Amino acid sequence: MTTIAQVRAHAIAVLGRAGIRNADVDAELLIGHVLGLSRGQVQAKAVTDAALDSEQQLAVLEAVERRAAREPLQHITGRAPFRALELAVGPGVFVPRPETESVAQLAIDALMAVPTPAPRAIDLGTGSGAIAIAMATEVPHAEIVAVENSPRAFIWARQNARELAGPNLRLVFADLAELPAEIDGVAIDGSFDVVVSNPPYIPLGAIPRDPEVRLHDPAAALYGGEDGLDVVRAISLRAAALLRPGGTLLLEHGELQGAAIRELLAADGWRAAATHRDLLGRDRTTTALR
Repeated sequence: MTTIAQVRAHAIAVLGRAGIRNADVDAELLIGHVLGLSRGQVQAKAVTDAALDSEQQLAVLEAVERRAAREPLQHITGRAPFRALELAVGPGVFVPRPETESVAQLAIDALMAVPTPAPRAIDLGTGSGAIAIAMATEVPHAEIVAVENSPRAFIWARQNARELAGPNLRLVFADLAELPAEIDGVAIDGSFDVVVSNPPYIPLGAIPRDPEVRLHDPAAALYGGEDGLDVVRAISLRAAALLRPGGTLLLEHGELQGAAIRELLAADGWRAAATHRDLLGRDRTTTALR
């Protein structure tokens, strides 16, 4: 195998046999990662029979074998796209999914609707920082707080914040139940216009089918108790204290959990609970007003 076209064909075959969906996409992304090319550039060079040297060949083949073993593509490349961002990710942090981009959009819309010069939002369980950094960069006049309680995930969030965000993002290492009373001298209760979270919501008995999720995403970011809603319940109560009157709560969840979450929120005194679909038409986010 001496050309990109030959290596690409080999990679697609290996990944296909391993059960990778869209093997051609992953093959081209892996080749592009090794060569420093975009996916479109890889396709163009494959058409023109551009050559690979032996060192490049070996690096591509090693990356393909790792992916065939169902290591997440994002762990191999070290990057995960999210909206306009390229986030650093790896072992110890939940890899952000495309469907969460719709959650971020709803949070951004809620921030933009706040009639104050500096609206405030808090992202509970920020993981890689995806939602928080999207809010901070797309609504630069807003003040964003991102909270994470996993030391390994917090390292990734801090790296992404340093690379991508500005001074309007503040990272806090804390557990939901032990949030500091003040941040930068400002009492947090009653100070936020938006609370957003992508909490762990998979029921304990519902083990994910994909090895990439089951074996590589941290369990603390996946499982939310017997019905998947333990952390949602805790957030519902804590968010009511964090928000100003009229503030908005946004929760990501599984496609079958919308009704249960609306009922839960109504019981806790939230108003106007509503469930929104993602770009694939699946229930993905439930919002409510304080």
